[in-house]
Amino acid sequence: MSEILVLVEHAEGEVKKVTLELLTLARTLGSPAAVWAGPGITAEAKARLAEYGADKIYVAGSADLVDHVVAPKAELLAQLVAAASPAAVLVAATAEGKEVAGRLAVKTDSGVITDAVGLGEGFVADQSIFGGGVNVRAKVRRGTPIVAVRPNSTAPVAAAGAGVEEEVTVALSDSARAARVVERVKQEKGARPELTEAAIVVSGGRGVGSAENFSVIEELADSLGAAVGASRAATDAGWYPHQFQVGQTGKTVSPQLYIAAGISGAIQHRAGMQTAKTIVAINKDPEAPIFELADYGVVGDLHQVVPQLTDEIKKRK
Repeated sequence: MSEILVLVEHAEGEVKKVTLELLTLARTLGSPAAVWAGPGITAEAKARLAEYGADKIYVAGSADLVDHVVAPKAELLAQLVAAASPAAVLVAATAEGKEVAGRLAVKTDSGVITDAVGLGEGFVADQSIFGGGVNVRAKVRRGTPIVAVRPNSTAPVAAAGAGVEEEVTVALSDSARAARVVERVKQEKGARPELTEAAIVVSGGRGVGSAENFSVIEELADSLGAAVGASRAATDAGWYPHQFQVGQTGKTVSPQLYIAAGISGAIQHRAGMQTAKTIVAINKDPEAPIFELADYGVVGDLHQVVPQLTDEIKKRK
């Protein structure tokens, strides 16, 4: 089976969930080969990659790969594409991942697909385009298919791979070293999952009414072990931090369950969440556009509905 390169997303030696999803997806189409860029790989990380199907683990441990911005990873992948002739390259559809994909496409003279939510035989991708307004099936017709896949598009399933390690060195060009990371500030993580990787997301919008009222949204999220999101209207009003904004100008999520409370469903918001597997909408306006997209809808005041829902969930634990 042909190799499929998977760029590993990692932090402090730990493999991120989206990488396990990509390995699971790659396993259905070929032989997954994980690509670790930067120092810090651990025995536990290698075991984790092998557990989810990595037959080969390319380890490029140079600090230069993370001390410079984006470009070195694209050069590493381009070198591996030239040497291994993989069937495809998969990356996470994060802000950095999509930039790596674009740069790699230029370097390898290949086609690139971003924001894929599925990938089938022949590397035909299900893709959300035009701000999420249109769903299409797309295929790369030139070079090595490079596909950026949205987190939570595939459920990670363990299936042991050989996990054979191969060290890789890469000679970076001067242009790849042009922008250097001079400082890193660690963001304190709370108990909730990271928004773009969460299996469940509970978001609040204009209907929440105030920053203080967002506690209702947070309590429901905590009862479900979910991440908290917000619409642009809520973040622009200062009710919730901008890093939790879901939408075309915020973050794109694709969870198993998305609960939209007090969100009307403008196209800008829908672009960031409409690929969720199940969507529940709570809004007192029965004509709100969000109901066109929802699998389940509750017409009612969120300040009455959400606390009742939270209480019922807690009773069942």
